This record gives sequence, structure tokens and C-alpha cells, in this order.
Amino acid sequence: MYEKFFGLRARPFELSPDPRFLLLTRGHREALSTLQYALAGRKGVALLVGDAGTGKTTLIHAALASQPTDRLTVFLSNPVLTRSEFVEFLADGFGLPADAGTSKTKCLVAMTRMLLERQANGGVAALIIDEAQCLPDPLLEEVRLLANIETATQKLLSIILVGQPELADRLNQPSLRQIKQRVGLRCALMPLDRAETAAYVANRVQVAGGDYADLFTAAALDAIYERSGGTPRIISVICDNALVAGFALDQRPVGADVIDEVCRDLDLTVDARAASKRALTPPSDDASVEPIRGIPV
Repeated sequence: MYEKFFGLRARPFELSPDPRFLLLTRGHREALSTLQYALAGRKGVALLVGDAGTGKTTLIHAALASQPTDRLTVFLSNPVLTRSEFVEFLADGFGLPADAGTSKTKCLVAMTRMLLERQANGGVAALIIDEAQCLPDPLLEEVRLLANIETATQKLLSIILVGQPELADRLNQPSLRQIKQRVGLRCALMPLDRAETAAYVANRVQVAGGDYADLFTAAALDAIYERSGGTPRIISVICDNALVAGFALDQRPVGADVIDEVCRDLDLTVDARAASKRALTPPSDDASVEPIRGIPV
């Protein structure tokens, strides 16, 4: 709709988790390294938490894209399942025999056999569960039992739980202490700071074939940061709507007045929780984000 007006090859602020648009801030580099390390080794349970919209799913896809083809990884994006449905999913995802999905016992026997064979051949297997804060307690218990599949010296299945901060809160419950004790890797994603927000916008525009300075004024970038609370998904929503408005108004670059109007329409105000997190987060330095042309960080 607005691509030609702003000199873009594609729309830069789509909400799909496209790894091409991933900006590796310090926090995102750390989280990506944690995911890659968990996928490469046998670390039992790994935990990645972050508020909605901070880029967790995009990081999962980036980690999966960087994997060697000989690794077996199963990705569950919707964990609101019954026990029997979870068993069916595992059997199908790990390519177990057809009857393995008909009972938990058959599934565990077949999975253990498959994991032992992969270990003997130097292979690694992993299960990633996104939106893990939605896991029912019975399935969290099943996950704990899967983490028990091991030899005397090694875990046979890496399990990565990715979710919002409520997941960490749930794992603090006494009834779930056993799975918390199995968490060997843990990482948290925070909202972007001001410099990272500008770099995020610039990076996405650059990947789409444009120059951020042709799209947004400096005052507009400041307004985007304040109204989004540094949450990447909200930044993208604001920017996409602002470019639609800029196209309609024949305004290039888009100014702060358009950002304010768009945010009123979207009913977006400054996120107090994100603002408090930003206040506790040290400012980014020169190593905090990958260099983006024209953006001082």
C-alpha cells in the first residue's frame, strides 16, 4: 500500500516472526545464544521468559534456522492440550511408530529407544514449547517426566520452555518445584531502550530496502519509544499504522504528530510497567546492538 511512496521493497513492520528482521541487541544476542546452546547440548530444561511482544518467537525461529540439519527439534507453539493430545503430538513430531501416539507408555518406550539411538550416533534431540505459561499443570508434570529421560551420564532430550513472566511465577509454586530444579539454563528478555528502539526501526526499514531517515523524524522515533514502552511488537504496530497515515497525508518523513494521532487511535499510552523496567536497565553502549547504518548506538 505505502511501499512505493516510501521507497520500500516490502512492508518492514509485519508481525510475522521473520528472522530476517531480527535485531540482535545485547539481550537478544544473549537469549539467542542460550537457545542455540540448549539446542546443541543436553542441558535438561532451559527457560526463556519475556513480556508479550519482546521477540521470543522470532528468536526461536532464528535459533531453528541456524541449526545443522542433522538435529531433531520439535516445536510446539500452542501448548493448550490434553495429556492424550500431547502424547499424539510428541509421537508425530519425533517421527515415532504409528501406534506410539495411542498411549503414553508406548510413546515413552518408543521415544526413549529413539533418543538412545540418536545419542549412540552423536545426534541431539530437543523439544521447544512456546507460550509455555499456558501449559496446564498436568502437562508441566509431563514435561518434567520427559526431562527424566537420561542415561547415567547424559540427558537425552533438551527441553526449552519459552513464555511470559507468569511462567517464572508459576515455577515458583511449591507444587512445581521439581521442574524448576531441572532448569539448567535461564534467560530473560527486557524491553528495548531508546537507542535500541531507533536501531530496531532502522534495521527493519533497511531490510525492506529503505532508509529510516526518509520515513521517520527524530522526534517521531522518540514518540514511538515513549508510546511503545520499548516492546518490539508494539513498535511495529505503531510504525506500520504511522506509515499508512503518512501515505494518506502525503507526509514524508512521518513526524511526531502523526505518531501521537496513531497512538490515540490505537489507544496506546505509556506502559508504566515497561517504563519502570527501562529505568532499571542500564543504557546501551556501543556493543549493545549490531551496527545499523546511520544510527548512533
